Amino acid sequence: MSKPRLVFATRNPGKVREIAQMLSDRYEIVGLNAIGCREDIPETAPTIPENAIQKAEYVLEHYGTHCFADDTGLEVAALDGAPGVYTARYAGEAKDASANMAKLLGALEGADDRSARFRTVIALTTPEGTRTFEGICEGHIATERSGAEGFGYDPIFVPAGGDATFAEMDANAKNAISHRGRAVRAMVAELKAQG
Repeated sequence: MSKPRLVFATRNPGKVREIAQMLSDRYEIVGLNAIGCREDIPETAPTIPENAIQKAEYVLEHYGTHCFADDTGLEVAALDGAPGVYTARYAGEAKDASANMAKLLGALEGADDRSARFRTVIALTTPEGTRTFEGICEGHIATERSGAEGFGYDPIFVPAGGDATFAEMDANAKNAISHRGRAVRAMVAELKAQG
């Protein structure tokens, strides 16, 4: 008997693999390419939860398949929660991680409060409707880049209780405490509870 298919609204094969490992006993996890979705899905909502919902419901509306989508933001206390919903485009539409980090480090130059948090929201569409799951990882912004693992702001984000950046941690250690890992585990628990 074949497993039900669940679409993850992403084209990142690393993200698909990560979630597939957590759900492979119950679901076949596929990305957008598997359903022929080649267009850019709109992310025009003003908040992280609304962006995740927008992406998941776009796939349901245009492709008739239930799916889940995630959106993540870095929220820096000294910058009133910025970059927030603009995390990927903080330094411009090119979504250049190095430029984003440079801009953020510049904005925090001389700041005493460097506390920040990563926040991921996953939106899941099913026949029962759309639900969201949130994961948060508290920490602070380092004064300089360090480490070569991960992606995005990982070289400058230090999770609470540690002194290494996400980019200095191996994938298993990061996923155990990361915002995305926490949101995924909440969704997995819900899916398993539904049987």
